Amino acid sequence: MLKIGLTGGIGSGKTTVANVFRQLGTPVIDADVISHQLSGEAAVTTRIRSLFGDDVMHADGTLDRKRLAATVFADRHARQQLEALLHPLVRQAMLQALDTIDSPYVILAVPLLLETDFHQLVDRILVVDVPEAVQLERVRLRDGRSEAQIRSIMQQQIPRRQRLQRADDIIDNTVDEAQLQTAVAALHQQYRQLAAG
Repeated sequence: MLKIGLTGGIGSGKTTVANVFRQLGTPVIDADVISHQLSGEAAVTTRIRSLFGDDVMHADGTLDRKRLAATVFADRHARQQLEALLHPLVRQAMLQALDTIDSPYVILAVPLLLETDFHQLVDRILVVDVPEAVQLERVRLRDGRSEAQIRSIMQQQIPRRQRLQRADDIIDNTVDEAQLQTAVAALHQQYRQLAAG
């Protein structure tokens, strides 16, 4: 089975592209979804609380994801601690999910694919790309974050130029919806042909 690593900078539209692949019948294993599920489990929440304290918890004992995000994006050491906790669990869950899939190819959607060793799990790298100004505007509208907060997150990802250099395939996500669907459909056919050998 051919494994395609889907990545891109914050606000590039990775989820949108992944959803188009899903509509074409392609299985998608999403690291963000897995991470979200894991961080809701009691054992993981307890470990997060021991690392970051009650400040990242709601009064009812559930994880305050916004406070946790603010904490880790403001402090590199805190982010590294959270990644050291979650990344091995996410990787294990992705490998388990791969074992259950019967398909010519699969999409592994991983925001930090190139910043971590997750790229070792894939055969090809697909980068969803938009200019920095588009990233800033999309994330500002989506999350209500300040430009300084968004730039802080962007600085923790590899630079756009390096991401594009490492890509096997690139989707320009500044196009309209119909053009995006056409581009994804073309890659879908290409990946099926590659998987067929």
